[in-house]
Amino acid sequence: MTGLGVGLTPMETRRDVVLHVARRAEELGYATFSVAEAWGWDAGVLLAEVAGATDRIGLGIGVMNTWGRSAATIAMLAASVDAVSGGRFRLGLGAGSPALAEGLHDVAFDRPVEHLAAVTVQVRRLLNGERLEPTTGARGLRLAVPPCPHVALHLAALGPRSIRRAGALADGWDPFFVPVSALGRLREELRAGAAQAGRDTVPVVCPAVPAAVAADPGVARATASWWVAFYLTSMGPLYPHTLRAHGFGAAVDEVVAANPTARTTEVPESADVLLEELTICGDAEAGRAALERWRAAGAEEPAIVLPPGRPVEELDHALEALAPQPRSS
Repeated sequence: MTGLGVGLTPMETRRDVVLHVARRAEELGYATFSVAEAWGWDAGVLLAEVAGATDRIGLGIGVMNTWGRSAATIAMLAASVDAVSGGRFRLGLGAGSPALAEGLHDVAFDRPVEHLAAVTVQVRRLLNGERLEPTTGARGLRLAVPPCPHVALHLAALGPRSIRRAGALADGWDPFFVPVSALGRLREELRAGAAQAGRDTVPVVCPAVPAAVAADPGVARATASWWVAFYLTSMGPLYPHTLRAHGFGAAVDEVVAANPTARTTEVPESADVLLEELTICGDAEAGRAALERWRAAGAEEPAIVLPPGRPVEELDHALEALAPQPRSS
């Protein structure tokens, strides 16, 4: 069986909980632990703290948007976290959103796919010990630290064009909030991008899948509904647009209509297909079955993403229910 990861969203801002989940994931045999960066903690600093609290588990940023740092500062962060973690780090990059680029970092959200690709190329050069290739015509510099070409670069891409870029440039592809039934078709775009770039290998498929696993089916469904309703109504147009492109427009419309304000997170039963397609939902048995569906669809190294702000006991239950090996003594 391929590795299974654990991820947390930027909305999980309880540092003690982040450290607890990382330690528990390591105890249970998960392969990787990742945090995302958006408008909260600096992911590099947070992972440096996690590195000191763990010994073996792989650590990742899954993902960081490319508007808040230059390629050089991203590479410096990656080299630093990789060093303090003893070579356990991988870097996930994404195009972000207009809200993040313009509303937080005060930079124009312009040609995001091209921007992500250009930053990825420059970061790889610097991590390989090569000189940056400045667009200004200036003489590029190298990082004054040992090269770390082993740091894997993963890209979060959802549309066909950006997925092909991931196929051409990345070591791994980390989609989030894509339907499980579409994963096979999207992998073909990944392969096409790799082939067009003349690559012999295709990036590892590492979808991040929202988890809603609880002993009580009602709690599990409520958590899954929160994932779907929140991301369709409060996180910009990208996710609704992606789901419409995959044929789920009617279900998206029903969820949006059922949640006219941010105070509600309901998914009508008529839109339950979105819970099945986008989340790992149910009790332990149902959760493991859903995870196997993702593997069968082509997920090579999936990661379960735990919901933010939930009781630690609920997070522990999900971790233990889906653990890749028996619970440690």
